[in-house]
Amino acid sequence: MVGVTIAPWPSTSNETTCRHCGAYVTSQFCRVYGDNDDQVHRCGDCDSYRRLTRGSAAGVDISIPDPETSPGRHGGEADV
Repeated sequence: MVGVTIAPWPSTSNETTCRHCGAYVTSQFCRVYGDNDDQVHRCGDCDSYRRLTRGSAAGVDISIPDPETSPGRHGGEADV
């Protein structure tokens, strides 16, 4: 019989909030999308998934328009 111990991933930081909007983010989101210190600069509440997966969560400047400054993106109202 083999004994297996399942342990959660240790977090390198106690920070589990977005540095931009203050929303809660999981430690797993911090590890995957955050910067080298597992800090999240943008999250799904304040940025689009397309930008997050390209580095905005880690604080990288992205050429894709920001949903906060570009109307009509990420559920915002379009300027007509």
